[in-house]
Amino acid sequence: MHYIHQFLFGIYPYIALAVFLLGSLVRFDREQYSWRSESSQVLHAGALRLASPLFHVGIIGLFFGHAVGLLTPVWIWDFLGVPHGAKQLFAMVAGGVMGTIALVGLLMLLARRFASDRLRRATTFKDKIVLLWILATLLLGLSSIVSSAGHMDGHMMVLLMGWAQHIVTFRADAAGLIVDAPLVFKLHLFMGMSLFLIFPFTRLVHVWSGFGAVTYLGRAFQLVRSR
Repeated sequence: MHYIHQFLFGIYPYIALAVFLLGSLVRFDREQYSWRSESSQVLHAGALRLASPLFHVGIIGLFFGHAVGLLTPVWIWDFLGVPHGAKQLFAMVAGGVMGTIALVGLLMLLARRFASDRLRRATTFKDKIVLLWILATLLLGLSSIVSSAGHMDGHMMVLLMGWAQHIVTFRADAAGLIVDAPLVFKLHLFMGMSLFLIFPFTRLVHVWSGFGAVTYLGRAFQLVRSR
């Protein structure tokens, strides 16, 4: 079991990130015509107008919340005088709110997609994998809040922060920090890392285009003259 744990939380993160980055570059270089969100609004609008914003707001909130919460060094929180228990409580509340918003939006998207015969037939195997994988990851994340409520001292949160920071700084002892973490946390981490692994092979690549759209804010105005 030790070797499995070491692989999943000490080696697998780098495999997932390598596939995420290199796979995205290769797909952009070789298959640009497939680089799109594959919108299905033309086939059936349904509750898309409400479900899509809910899902995207929730997911974006979770992404940046995880990034800031896990990658901010502990000494910064200590310097600011924020107790570990208070940070854990804030993370639980913020994660619970954003996770619930994303979950409601996702369930509406799933209901819309599988209730419509046209959409169901147009849904590829990759689409089903992505939607169900995100659903499972969200449910595990929300379930981890229940587990966190049983130990509000912030100790497990600090260990998870240490694990993430050890991974991004290429330190070899990352996996050992969470060897005693509850199973729900480990499953959530595995599912989250695996999203990066399957990312380049699915419609999720359109996320890159969303980040790239920010560059339009700094571009010069386009001059349009009449004849």
